[in-house]
Amino acid sequence: MDVNPQEVKQVASQILAGMLANPHIYPKVSDEGGQGQQEQELIVVAVEMAKKLLEKIEQTN
Repeated sequence: MDVNPQEVKQVASQILAGMLANPHIYPKVSDEGGQGQQEQELIVVAVEMAKKLLEKIEQTN
């Protein structure tokens, strides 16, 4: 399956926004601002979730 990188970016940004808006999933913003290890891990998780979501959508069509 070919996943459009633009779609992944869009979905990942929406997932990441939801994750960051929910403070229960992370203890606090790191001292490094948005570039800390914790924030980078959230970005990676959001991208992986977006890819899997788009793959599932493709499989059902």
